[in-house]
Amino acid sequence: MANKNKLRDDQFELYDIEVVVEQINGHCTCNMTVGDSFYLKGGKISLPEKSDFCLYALQSTIPLLPIKQRQNNPADWIETDSHVTCPDPACGLIMNMKRLKSRVLNHDDVSPIKMKKDSK
Repeated sequence: MANKNKLRDDQFELYDIEVVVEQINGHCTCNMTVGDSFYLKGGKISLPEKSDFCLYALQSTIPLLPIKQRQNNPADWIETDSHVTCPDPACGLIMNMKRLKSRVLNHDDVSPIKMKKDSK
């Protein structure tokens, strides 16, 4: 991540995330294949052109994505762990959440509640 001293008080950084199917150890009824992926950029999910992604596999990553977008304490488990599994036990699909580049976001661009200035 960039030097936090260069950010304004109303700015913050998030990593873009790529989630990639690394293994399928069972029978995936959604026709997923190794290499299938989706991206999280800021607050938006996107897919490569002409592709799809299993809703159930995707939903298993949702709770982890916002914390994976942020820089955390190096001892925090989210800094070392990156694999997520599909909730279908017969599927055995394993995905990897990979950090890509970081981006700077402005509070007022991502929240309908305007940021209050400190009154010092």
